[in-house]
Amino acid sequence: MTTAVKVDDEAKARLEELQAKIRLEADRKVTQQELLSRLIDDAYESRAEVVDSFRESTVPASDAEIDAFLDGTFDSGVETDEEDIDDILYG
Repeated sequence: MTTAVKVDDEAKARLEELQAKIRLEADRKVTQQELLSRLIDDAYESRAEVVDSFRESTVPASDAEIDAFLDGTFDSGVETDEEDIDDILYG
C-alpha cells in the first residue's frame, strides 16, 4: 500500500539531492520511496534520538539562564579541591 506524504519544497529538494548523491557515489539508482523507507528505518532504530530532537532544547543555556543561575551562587570563602569533593560525595 502506498500513501502520499506532503513535504515542503526544501525537504523535497534535499531528498532529491540525497537521491542524486547515492546515484553518483554508490552507483545505484534508488527511488525516492526507497530512500524515504531507508531513512524511516534508520530513524526508527534510533527513535530515542529522534524523539529528543523534537524536545525544546535546553543546551546550551541562554545568557539569561546562565545569569539567573549565577545570581543564586556566592563565594563561601572556603577553597575546595577534588579530595574534599570525593569525601563529601562518597564519604
